[in-house]
Amino acid sequence: MSYLTVEVEIDHGRIVPREPEKLPQKGSGLLTIVTTDLPPAGLHPTPRTDPRPIGLAKGEFSVPDDFNEPLPDEVLRTFEGK
Repeated sequence: MSYLTVEVEIDHGRIVPREPEKLPQKGSGLLTIVTTDLPPAGLHPTPRTDPRPIGLAKGEFSVPDDFNEPLPDEVLRTFEGK
C-alpha cells in the first residue's frame, strides 16, 4: 500500500489536479476531501526578512553518538509499511 497527496480543485463536481503529472496512469483508491479557508502552508511560505538566529534550541536536546548508524531492521520495516 502506498499513499499519494495531490492538491486538487473541485469545479462543478469535476476534480482537477493541480499537478496531474504526480498521478499514476492507472489506479484505484479512496479520495478524502479536506475543506478549509486556510491556504496550504507548503505553497505559501511566510517570507523572512532576517536570518534565523543560531542556537535557539541549544541545550534542549542532545544527538546520540549512533545518530548516523543504520536504523534497526524493525524500524526500517515500519517506515516502509511492511
